[in-house]
Amino acid sequence: MKPHRVLAIGYWLNRTDQALTRRMDTMLAEYGITRIGWQVLNVVADGPLVTDPEVLALLAANADTPTLTDAVRTALADGWLTRPAPDHLALTTGGRARLATVAERVAAFRELSMTGISPEEYRTAVSVLERMTGNLA
Repeated sequence: MKPHRVLAIGYWLNRTDQALTRRMDTMLAEYGITRIGWQVLNVVADGPLVTDPEVLALLAANADTPTLTDAVRTALADGWLTRPAPDHLALTTGGRARLATVAERVAAFRELSMTGISPEEYRTAVSVLERMTGNLA
C-alpha cells in the first residue's frame, strides 16, 4: 500500500532510515558493532582526541544520549576505543585496523544502497532534506 501523498515524505524518510539501520546492523553484527556504533567510531576517527560531549552533540540527530553512551561504552569494552584522558576518546591501534576492514564492507553496502541513483540525484536529495530541515528549525 502506498502512503497518502500528504504523508509521503515522512513515510519514505522513516522507511529509508529503518531499512538502512536494519541492513547495516545485520552487516556489522559480525564485527560486534551497530550502525550507531559505526557512526561513533567514525566521529572519533575524524579527530585526534574527541570528547564524549562532542560525540553526543555530533550524533544527537542519529540517536538519544543513552544509546550513544552505550555505543561508546561498548566500543571501549570491545577494544575499539580507549580513553587517553578523562572524557576523551581515541581509536586504539587495533580499533583503527578493524575500522579500515569494516570500511570496505560499508563501501559495498553504500554501493548497494545507491543502486540506480546517480551522484547528482543523491546530492539533490540531500540538498532538499537540508533545506526542509532549515525551514522547520
